[in-house]
Amino acid sequence: MENQLPLVHLPEKHGLYDPAFEHDSCGVGFVAHIKGERSHQILVDAGEVLRNMDHRGACGCEANTGDGAGILTALPHDFLAKVVKADLGVDLPAAGRFAAGNVFLPQIESERAFCKKEVEKIVAEQGQRLIGWRKVPTDVVGADLGPTARASEPAIEQLVIAAADGNESSKEGGEAFERQLYMIRKRASNLLRADKTLKQAKLFYICSLSTKVLIYKGMFTTDQLFRYFPDLADADYTTHLAMVHSRFATNTFPSWDRAQPCRFMSHNGEINTLRGNANWMFARQGVAKSELFGDELKKLFPIVEPDCSDSGTFDNVLEFLLMSGRSIPEAVMMMVPEAWQNHETMPEEKRAFYEYNSCLMEPWD
Repeated sequence: MENQLPLVHLPEKHGLYDPAFEHDSCGVGFVAHIKGERSHQILVDAGEVLRNMDHRGACGCEANTGDGAGILTALPHDFLAKVVKADLGVDLPAAGRFAAGNVFLPQIESERAFCKKEVEKIVAEQGQRLIGWRKVPTDVVGADLGPTARASEPAIEQLVIAAADGNESSKEGGEAFERQLYMIRKRASNLLRADKTLKQAKLFYICSLSTKVLIYKGMFTTDQLFRYFPDLADADYTTHLAMVHSRFATNTFPSWDRAQPCRFMSHNGEINTLRGNANWMFARQGVAKSELFGDELKKLFPIVEPDCSDSGTFDNVLEFLLMSGRSIPEAVMMMVPEAWQNHETMPEEKRAFYEYNSCLMEPWD
């Protein structure tokens, strides 16, 4: 079983191709209930939006191998309580006191076991409690997944973690738990994806790990996502929001991990200042400090993970700013500022915000 499928690896730099210039050009859709009421209909509507964005995505030489498609939803507490009880025989803690995330793992069984063991070790080191791994149901035949997508298809399992200290009912405790989840994901990703002893290291990828959101994605066309993941058809899977994405890998290579949504955003790609943005983030690591992370901050480095597309790199930095205590509006305004210098009617406090933060973060395109 271990080596039956030929793995598709991204090529090294050669000729006119350079993996540093991986770009996306895609379609993004969003469905939400403005009063925050959960329903399965939001998921159904999001699936319709995604299928109608087929023209914004792309496929390879095979019509049934897509550049990527995915969906981000709120964490479906009732659905997860049901399937975790059925599959693992465990009762989940209350909402906010547990997290879940879909994890791409190597096809090779021994490497898959090694990756899971290392993740479990990091969970324990960060003071949290492992609930278990749930095998995510998939339907390759029903989705009519193409040969190239099948060749690089990872094993997919759902990692479920409980907060150890029990203080997550408060906002402060919940954010502390989110930071620990972020630490677990970054440490595991930086350790395992760079492990030269693993033949399939690049297959390891944590789509998300959070008490708030859950991401299903892969190397699909827009019509294949919901057919590949039966979870998305379960009536107990409810959400108050859904973000869908159809990827067009512009002159670059598709892969399961580069499908979107990313951990916090979906993006149309084509960031022309990418090289400078990434270099500046690397340079800042030497002087970075955080009251929230303290001495553990260095465990998060590199903030910008290797092998990301331009959208993935942007998401790495956005996530870092959010986990460092900034709000989403503040972080996005830092990264994508308005043209404030000669804006005569801009309020003075807003201009001061942009001017101050221009010393901390250069514009992303």
